[in-house]
Amino acid sequence: MGDPRKQRKKYATPRFPWRTDILQEELKLLGQYGLRNKHELWRHETMLSKFRGIARSLIGKAPGEREKIEEELLTRLKRLGVLPETAALDDVLDLTIEDILERRLQTIVFRKGLAKTIHQARQLITHGHISIGKQRVTVPGYMVMRDEENQIAYTTKSPLANPNHPIRQTIAVAATTETRSETQKEE
Repeated sequence: MGDPRKQRKKYATPRFPWRTDILQEELKLLGQYGLRNKHELWRHETMLSKFRGIARSLIGKAPGEREKIEEELLTRLKRLGVLPETAALDDVLDLTIEDILERRLQTIVFRKGLAKTIHQARQLITHGHISIGKQRVTVPGYMVMRDEENQIAYTTKSPLANPNHPIRQTIAVAATTETRSETQKEE
């Protein structure tokens, strides 16, 4: 069984790790979502693979014996915010790695405008400037539940909680210039 104090691998590596198209896709995702290394990407790919594997095995079963497991899987994915409330089992098979990566705390902090870049979002989280509700979270890969998403803010003890902090002012300036450039593109 193994020693419970020792960590185990939580990911599976790609079957063909040296294919050019796989390497390019992985590098694109690493940059786009600010991941530290490919292990983080592979961990989320393995999570997605497990969800899809459960869905595939349930599709082959009779409706009576798959009800409970299907409901648990769909409820978990809906709470996580990966699937909409009206989703069915077939929607699990349509999930992509981007759907999972969008639910990471680092990505959500960046999308909410609490950080100027995705890399700054990672830094703010690891340095303890971000909290969910009243709980400080220092793990950038934390999977944010749908109901926790609107509770993400700066920690009250953080200097960034002050709206006049220089970093917050540069973030606000970057957000307004982004909004202006988007409106100019639309015109």
